Amino acid sequence: MMHAETAPPGAAAPVFYQTDEEGHHSEGSTMLGFWLYLMSDCLIFATLFATYGVLGRSYAAGPTPKDLFDLTGIAVNTAMLLFSSITYGFAMLEMDRDRIKQTQIWLAITGLFGVAFVALEIREFVHLFHEGAPPWRSAFLSSFYTLVATHGLHVSVGILWLVVLLVQLRKHGLIVENKRRLMCLSMFWHFLDLIWIGVFTVVYLMGVLE
Repeated sequence: MMHAETAPPGAAAPVFYQTDEEGHHSEGSTMLGFWLYLMSDCLIFATLFATYGVLGRSYAAGPTPKDLFDLTGIAVNTAMLLFSSITYGFAMLEMDRDRIKQTQIWLAITGLFGVAFVALEIREFVHLFHEGAPPWRSAFLSSFYTLVATHGLHVSVGILWLVVLLVQLRKHGLIVENKRRLMCLSMFWHFLDLIWIGVFTVVYLMGVLE
């Protein structure tokens, strides 16, 4: 459906935007908007990584990464998020086959992996506080908490979004709009996986092994 203002006879009517017959925005505009959002998120995380790069060795005579980080536990946490990316991929395959029940099952498993990731991250923060390493202890810890907690917040938002989509699937099924929303969440979820690989490598692995 085309929306335009009334124009004088013989003059071309200006077109401001285009929607489908039901008044929904086109899939292309939705995906473009979401790509723009992801790029803005990239800038946020790039800034946080750069901040950590500058402050990551300012320990202020406090604990260092070698003193605080348990790579085994962090590896388990990383596995939770990577497994969730795989299960979300299975959900998208089932969505392409229009198999709603299987899609819902894989999405639920993805959500459980995400919850496990966030729970382990909170457990790590609690442990660090007990070890006398709160964010205000040093510039290193301030930049560490800011980077890791920002990623954790994004994962939490992704889990909430996933729950909302499960409700939408239950009510409306695999309609075009829900498929588009699932595709956007897929992009968001895999993006967070890539960010976490960077966090694991730069913050944890390099911090302990340097």
